[in-house]
Amino acid sequence: MKSRTLKFAVGIVLLAELATPFLLAAQRTQYKVIDLGTFGGPASVIAPTDNGGPENPGRGLTSRGVIIGAAETTVPDPLSCSDCLVSHAFRWQNGVLTDLGTLHRLNSDLNSVAHWINDRGWIAGFSNTGGLDPLTAQPAGHAVLWINDEIIDLGTLGEDFGSAASLNNRGQVVGFSTNGKPDPFFGTQSRAFLWQNGVMQDLGTLCESAGVCGANAQAWAVNESGHVVGISATNQTPNPAMGIPTFHPFLWHNGKMIDLGTLGGTMTGVDGPAMLLNNRGQVAGTSTLAGDVNPATGNLIYHPFFWDKGVMTDMGTLGGDTGFVSWLNDVGAAVGTADLPGPSGSQSHHAFLWRNGVMTDLGSLGISSHGEGINSAGQIVGRYRIGSLNNPRQHAFLWENGGPMVDLNTLIPANSPLELEEGGNINDRGEIAGRGFPPGCDDIDACGHAFLLIPCDPASGQDCSSVTASPGNAVLPNKQTAAPRLPRSARKGVKP
Repeated sequence: MKSRTLKFAVGIVLLAELATPFLLAAQRTQYKVIDLGTFGGPASVIAPTDNGGPENPGRGLTSRGVIIGAAETTVPDPLSCSDCLVSHAFRWQNGVLTDLGTLHRLNSDLNSVAHWINDRGWIAGFSNTGGLDPLTAQPAGHAVLWINDEIIDLGTLGEDFGSAASLNNRGQVVGFSTNGKPDPFFGTQSRAFLWQNGVMQDLGTLCESAGVCGANAQAWAVNESGHVVGISATNQTPNPAMGIPTFHPFLWHNGKMIDLGTLGGTMTGVDGPAMLLNNRGQVAGTSTLAGDVNPATGNLIYHPFFWDKGVMTDMGTLGGDTGFVSWLNDVGAAVGTADLPGPSGSQSHHAFLWRNGVMTDLGSLGISSHGEGINSAGQIVGRYRIGSLNNPRQHAFLWENGGPMVDLNTLIPANSPLELEEGGNINDRGEIAGRGFPPGCDDIDACGHAFLLIPCDPASGQDCSSVTASPGNAVLPNKQTAAPRLPRSARKGVKP
């Protein structure tokens, strides 16, 4: 994770639109702010974190208020950039920020990130190994699993690079790994994997016909039934529109990979998270339309889609060219961001809620907004632009009960240690995880801090004062080797 690489869109605050939310703030739930801090460096971020590819649609907040992500240390990381610092995966729980460590505790210049936490507290992610990938000469890294403060190396499919994206409560982990085979389009082949009970399985790829199959695939989510969703190339021939092979979304279960199709284009997983899956087996993602690009601008044209029981539905947009989903809950409601009408290439965008076939514009407290997370009650969090086109500053928002959107900064104590920039995750208790500006910080990617908001009622005597977490400094030992079996205590409930 390099928090400096996170990028956001641009918008303008409309003061007239700010008036109503501020008047309503006193009638709404108030929140206690917990600044999760860092490991000595300037920045921390909740999962999902940037992994050098499509944004991982990670789960960074559990129903019990446990948070995962990555935080910077004080150790320079010259392999990533001249002014970067090493980042370590963290878990925040009961007021303590714990360093989850890496696969080599004696090597202080390795990175790790946490991408997904299940309800048992197991965490899937990525760690550098200390070596170099032999084909790319880049720092090597493996998919990892943290169980009971023990880091497990899940191995690879043949090369020395891979990452875990998601896991379920049964202990099944999915992600991608390179396999050591050269690829003319991406340098080396990347394959989707399912890891369970110590064994990493290559899930294969989609095929256009007998003997005509793709070479690359990535898995992004797994549900409690063991369904896996991801993207796969369908052949090894570059298509005219994109210059690379066609990619389709897939759903894998019981050894079979199903092609979910597209909205007419040749690419899935563009912009935003690559693919989302709920426990009903419903899938949401992004697909280009027929032709892939707008001939007038040369820009990709893509829409969010919803797939259920063999039927792919175009969610559409808010009148513009593009849109994408950010989260899908277990009742089939999705949130994301979609363009508004306007000249192609210069359209603004708003957060949306898509439910029962209808897309609702959540509006904005400025020109633009992004929807990030939704819980089972339909509460939505995200971010909106507060400055001019030349001002990248944003604020976190909450949308509930039909709206309107409310700036979360109006629902926290005036002496809060953070200015809330983004609401990223919201659980069913109404707790919110995101990122904010500490005092003196003017660049969220360079010095922003992860936070937790807890609903709080000062009128009932609750202590709603702000808190800054203390690092646990618990760097974990490297006790595992490649492709281990789970510890005996962790095998319960894991089915092959």
